[in-house]
Order: sequence, then structure tokens, then C-alpha cells
Amino acid sequence: MPFPLSPQSIDAVAEIISGGAGNSTMPPIGIYRSGPRIEKFMRGCNVDFQLTGSRVPCLVERLIALNRAAEYEPLVRVIEAATDPRDFVADPERLSTVIEYLNGVLAFDGFALQRQGLAIRLVTVGQASPVLEKLGGVVDTISFDTVRLDIDRALASVNQDPEDAVTAACSAVESVCRSILIELGEDLPAKKDIQGLYNAVKKPLALDASRTDINSQIEADVRTILGGLSTVISGIGALRTHAGDAHGRERGFVRIDARIASLALHSASTVSLFLIETWQRKFPDRDLRRH
Repeated sequence: MPFPLSPQSIDAVAEIISGGAGNSTMPPIGIYRSGPRIEKFMRGCNVDFQLTGSRVPCLVERLIALNRAAEYEPLVRVIEAATDPRDFVADPERLSTVIEYLNGVLAFDGFALQRQGLAIRLVTVGQASPVLEKLGGVVDTISFDTVRLDIDRALASVNQDPEDAVTAACSAVESVCRSILIELGEDLPAKKDIQGLYNAVKKPLALDASRTDINSQIEADVRTILGGLSTVISGIGALRTHAGDAHGRERGFVRIDARIASLALHSASTVSLFLIETWQRKFPDRDLRRH
């Protein structure tokens, strides 16, 4: 992700968290929080914060420190927490105003706050896709946070650590396959990599290209698509083996292009969404849970 943020973005985030100056005659854009409530908010983000003076300047100072840190995840947690929909249940229109306000500033830094299911996520502009948005909505409405974590990890790593993004994207597909097999009481394959797990899940989901109940008018087309799906799965698994970070990085390791990592992420998201939607269509009365 393209950190650090600009001073304008930091000020905007601080305004949303604090609600602005206490003596302002204008209604706050975000939620007005007293000093102790700001401390509580930051603790909820696992960020140390102790008020030592005026609440807004102290908050800005702490956000600036997070912005300069080597690890950007704490600042991402703070920004996403500032737009947590649960804090705006009684006033959803204010949440829309907050997101619009922050996005107007964050756009200059290459970021956007995006609705993904029930949550609001900070993403790099141009990185998210309709498939990712829909997948986020699906995994937020079923008991399946493993895929959400893998996809979020991949999104956060595409530019700065593309190898980790490939590993996380592959893990997302593996998680979906494992959960489907376990929910159906099927044995896990001896080889539990992405290819082995996908091959094992094809039959119970009726995704085998050898099936004979396909309409003759589209039979060849469906077989081609299913064959392509297997090829994509194989490619993601091979890329993880050859370029991911799951097996360490030797001396002279050549990093992959972020574009390739993004391709793997979007491909894995498409496969994951297809498998989950196939599960929901074939077994509408059964939940897909995390395993």
C-alpha cells in the first residue's frame, strides 16, 4: 500500500475520530468523542494512546507517529474502525457522509474506503473489483472469516509484498475447498495443496467436466470453462510454489511483479466466489463454516 498518507488525510481521519473541536458551531462530520472516549477507541484498535493535552492535537500527533511507522497495519485498523458501520446504526446517512468525506481526501493518496459486505475496508484505488466486493459480501454473511482474512491479507500485500499476496490468495481457495469437504463429511485428499483439494471438491459440487447431465447446446462451452478453471487452479498453486513466500526466500530471490500477484488474487477470488455460490445453490439449507 502507498503509505505514508498526506498530512491532509491524517487531519481528516483525526476529525472523523474526534468529531472536531469541541467549541465548533458546526455539527461534527464523524462522531464526537471526549478525551477518554478517544483513548478507548484507540485501545480498541490495539494502539497505545494517552491524552497528555488537548484531545485533537494529541490524536493528530499519535496518528502522525503511526503514519511514519514501518508497519502500516495499525493505521489501517484505525481508519477502518473510524468507519465501522456498527457505530452508525442509528444514523446510516452520517456513515455515507463520513465515507464520502474521507474518500475525497484519501483519493489523492491512492486509497479508497469501500463497502465489502457488512464491513468498510481501506483499499488501494483500482485494486478492488466487483468480484472482490461480492466475495466480501458472501463471506460476511456466512460463518466463514478465514477467506475474509486471506483476501484482506492479499489486498494489503499486493504492492509491497506480492509473494505474500500470492500465498494468501492460494490459501483462500484452499480454505473454501477444505470447508466444503469437511461440511459434507468427505475425506480430505492425501495431497492437501490447492490442486488436490480442488480435485476432491469437484465431484460433490458436480463440477466434474465428465458429467453427462449438461444441456447439449452448452455442453462444450461448460466443459471448456471447467477445464479453464482447473488450469487457473493449477497456475495459482504453481505460482505459490515458485514465487510465493510459504517456502522461504533464498539468496538472489527474484521478486514477482505486483501485476502478477494481483492477477493471482483476482483469479483466486473468482474461484472462491464460484465455489461458495455453487455450494449455496446445491445445499441451500446448510451453512458453510470456518474450518
